[in-house]
Amino acid sequence: MRRPLLPSLRLWRRNIQLRVVVGSLLMSLGVVLLLGFVVMWQVRNGLLDAKQEAAQSQAAGGFDVAEEKARTVAGTGAGDGAQARAAARNSTNWRTELVEQLASGGRQAFHVVALSANSDDESSSNRGPRASGGVNQSASVPQKLRDEIDQGTGKAYKAFVRITYTDAQDPEPGLVIGKQLNDNSGQPYQLYYLFPLTQEEESLSLVKTTLATAGVFVVVLFGGIAWLVVRQVVTPVRMAAGVAERLSAGRLQERMKVTGEDDIARLGEAFNKMAQNLQVKIQQLEELSRLQRRFVSDVSHELRTPLTTVRMAADVIHEARADFDPVTARSAELLAGQLDRFESLLADLLEISRFDAGAAALEAEPIDLREVVRRVIEGAEPLAERKGTRIRVTGDEQPVVAEADARRVERVLRNLVVNAVEHGEGRDVVVRLGAAGGAVAVAVRDYGVGLKPGEATRVFNRFWRADPARARTTGGSGLGLSIAVEDARLHGGWLQAWGEPGGGSQFRLTLPRTADESLRGSPIPLEPEDSRRSRERAAADSRVMGAGPGGGANRLATVPAQPRPERSALPVPPRAAPAADPTALPGSGARVVARPAGDGDGSSQAERKDSTRGH
Repeated sequence: MRRPLLPSLRLWRRNIQLRVVVGSLLMSLGVVLLLGFVVMWQVRNGLLDAKQEAAQSQAAGGFDVAEEKARTVAGTGAGDGAQARAAARNSTNWRTELVEQLASGGRQAFHVVALSANSDDESSSNRGPRASGGVNQSASVPQKLRDEIDQGTGKAYKAFVRITYTDAQDPEPGLVIGKQLNDNSGQPYQLYYLFPLTQEEESLSLVKTTLATAGVFVVVLFGGIAWLVVRQVVTPVRMAAGVAERLSAGRLQERMKVTGEDDIARLGEAFNKMAQNLQVKIQQLEELSRLQRRFVSDVSHELRTPLTTVRMAADVIHEARADFDPVTARSAELLAGQLDRFESLLADLLEISRFDAGAAALEAEPIDLREVVRRVIEGAEPLAERKGTRIRVTGDEQPVVAEADARRVERVLRNLVVNAVEHGEGRDVVVRLGAAGGAVAVAVRDYGVGLKPGEATRVFNRFWRADPARARTTGGSGLGLSIAVEDARLHGGWLQAWGEPGGGSQFRLTLPRTADESLRGSPIPLEPEDSRRSRERAAADSRVMGAGPGGGANRLATVPAQPRPERSALPVPPRAAPAADPTALPGSGARVVARPAGDGDGSSQAERKDSTRGH
């Protein structure tokens, strides 16, 4: 049901001009409606008040005439015999003549109705109901009004009614005013004046039509004014937004068109000055960056020739160190070792300069990551033997094939494995492979000192050290993880880190199966199942299960968390390949989001403990 409304909702959220115009229309409509109700109320009350005053004056005069005529006829009946006999003959038509006489003074202005006070007298011919103008007296005079007049004290009563007629004339609204009087024979009867309100209703309808027309015109006018005013403000803002988007896309020459001298014009001038300054600064930074990259590249290339010469001389000295005294022989060994580090640093600088210049090329072909992992482990075996570390591989039962550059992937994994061996404190290093969906992953897990909170955002920085005073014991250049991140990004993959103080760390490399495929997740959780938080969560779940019905059996099935061994890694239980992690973040691995309980792929925002993690 919401789907057809989504375009309208999106337009409403994104178009400030539409919201302002619609809001102005609604507010103006509310004002017009309120004003219209007030005006209509005042006009209606004015018309009705004027009509009631005129009707009461007319009815009062008619009541006086009826009373005077009744007294005159009664006085005549009390005279000599001839006059009494004439009065008796006229008493039969007295009410008819009264109604006709009173109604003759107001053709179409009012009607007169005479009714007996006692309903039993209405059957009498001379006391029956009389009405002028074809008025249906029984339907036009409400019974409630008749009762009020009958129980009253002889004063006039009024009510608004619907006047109906005995002929084909349409009913119309009216005002009825009635009073109880005595006829020529002294019998009480009720005399009513009915005033049609057709003219007042027509006047009120004319006022309604006029107000409605004027209200629609005012609302449309307010909407047009709001649209014009907002357009004058929104159009420059939209232009500024478009120019800002083009500036962010790299088109630094874009500028706003400025006309006039008002606030919007000053805003445009300020925006253009800002864009000009940004363009100058960005050009300066680009030039400086270009010069720095060229300097690094030139220095790296220029150092190759003297370094080759120094290497040849150092090799000669190193081979003849047996003929030297112990101090000179040790100096020859130190010279050879530092030249190895210098050559490694120079090679890493050249590689970084190629990444910075955008000249790094990817030679992707289908490779089995198991073969790459085996080559890396074979190369790291001597270091692992010296450290007393055992490297184990899991998840290599099935082929893990992806389109990748074997040289670059091997360099990334070699860096991760060597770092894990060096910082594993003699405990096992576990290399885990996985594949699911359109992604493959390799995770390197160690059980050393781990990472401190907050270091995950810096472990991939160039030359970064957690402890600047700590020596580089393995001869690393401090650029290894930086180059590894660039290699992963060149593949369209991720390199991410997890760790906890005293609980080791895990680095995960995730690559797409095909070179043109985008990653949506990783088949290996970033936080391992044997992390401290995972073990605490499992223990809490076990306690909850043991507290329920059948708790004894559940407690028997609970496996307590094992303490971390001193010389070996915690065992990693084999399990089926999981589904791809849809919440893993792309990028360099410096950004890791904690997963909810049970996900197994959370991050502690920790990183490597010292600078050699960037080797």
